[in-house]
Amino acid sequence: MEQNYTTVKELPDSEKPYEKFLESGVETLSDAELLAVIIRSGTHGRRSVEVAQDFLGRKDKSLLNLYALSYGDMLKIPGIGPVKAIQLKCVAELSKRIAQTNYQNRLSLSNPRSIAEYYMERLRHEKQEQTMALLFDAKCRLLDDVTLTVGSATAAFVSPREIFLAALSCGAVQLVLVHNHPSGDATPSAEDDIATKRVAECGNILGIPLVDHIIVGDRTYYSYRECKRIIYKGENNDE
Repeated sequence: MEQNYTTVKELPDSEKPYEKFLESGVETLSDAELLAVIIRSGTHGRRSVEVAQDFLGRKDKSLLNLYALSYGDMLKIPGIGPVKAIQLKCVAELSKRIAQTNYQNRLSLSNPRSIAEYYMERLRHEKQEQTMALLFDAKCRLLDDVTLTVGSATAAFVSPREIFLAALSCGAVQLVLVHNHPSGDATPSAEDDIATKRVAECGNILGIPLVDHIIVGDRTYYSYRECKRIIYKGENNDE
């Protein structure tokens, strides 16, 4: 007769994530076992590993559920209560910040990829478009990043007034726009082209040039500067 276990502690040593970690290393743990270490205990008739497998089987059917499932969604999973749901959402946020920190020292105004990689983990899981202004000083150092809009799943309106008020308030002399496409496709839309042109023209007038507009998709990005489609220092490269 199969024995039912409700906690990791009750599992045979060969099945315990803790013992497996010590014997073979963290790389040998499955996704479910890694989550079981965070979940720690199961519920009546369900081991913590089984709770983790249930978690992984929902929505995106992968570890991306750490982002895809809301706090409320997690509470609907038997074996996950408020504390465990909070812990799991904190793990998701930590993973974003670790990824961002990894790219922080490589962030360069002249390297669109470095900027895209820095903001990708922060934005690529968002379900709505978010538009940010990255504000730089004369030595190309990032002074601040400002979230300008959180729009619908298909579009976000960018106000040049808000952008340049933020730039002037921190003494920025050049800027980059960054926004995400929730679809995962980083190809610019007609709206993106219009917004880029409007902001670039205002920047040229105010002496705070728009150096780039970077669109973040799912592990991909589009840079207006790389594609020579940005109006920069009075030159319209679209024409």
